[in-house]
Amino acid sequence: MHSLPLFHRISGQRVVVVGSGDMAEAKARLVGRAGGIPCPETEAHHARLAFVAMPDRRAAENTARRLKDAGLLVNVADRPDLCDFTLPSVLDRDPVLVAVSTGGASAGLAKHLRLRLETILPQTLGPLATSLSAARERMRARFQDSTARRRAIDAALQEGGPLDPFEPFGAAALDNWLESQTVGTDRRVEEFALSSDDPDDLTLRQARALGKADNVLHDAAISEAILARARADAKREPLPATPPSKGFTVVLRRG
Repeated sequence: MHSLPLFHRISGQRVVVVGSGDMAEAKARLVGRAGGIPCPETEAHHARLAFVAMPDRRAAENTARRLKDAGLLVNVADRPDLCDFTLPSVLDRDPVLVAVSTGGASAGLAKHLRLRLETILPQTLGPLATSLSAARERMRARFQDSTARRRAIDAALQEGGPLDPFEPFGAAALDNWLESQTVGTDRRVEEFALSSDDPDDLTLRQARALGKADNVLHDAAISEAILARARADAKREPLPATPPSKGFTVVLRRG
């Protein structure tokens, strides 16, 4: 990855916006949408972030240097080489945010990827997320084992599941799902033989299994590019480890 993706909370905080014209106004509006307070450079001592949108390249460089020297993280419009952070194109389904970034390579590409996503992600995605958050304690009571809970949620949210996020979400859907669930911690193991280190060569079944697995057991020859497709919190172990007694385990071997 070229950057570490983060969502920075700025509600009620000052954010420096330096410049004039459409670009600076757009940055100020974005700060306001996120609950921040746009402020001038003279208030930099109150801020942690800054946006510089100035047509004069030398002036932009000098301003960015001053702000960085003051300890702020700085974004300079159209100058990725001067940026401490870049702005993604954002799809907003509050509280769900989908951010598409090219690391400053092409804002136009990021925008058009986001526009494609706009057409396929329903407006009910936000209410689904809110309902899942509100039902967290109920889900813990229903599935006291964390592995069983994760597997049940994965099954509900997968394509065609009762809580499929790509389908319209109704108010009663989550209640109906919780009432219909049974508690279980069955062990499941899937084994795949891979002949390539390219993650694009993974089959759909393999990619989905990696994204859901609680445990990943793998040959030492399996590339990091493949292993990175697993859940970040999945337990990884080199073979010949024995699959755990519960949860979903994926075993990767070189073909």
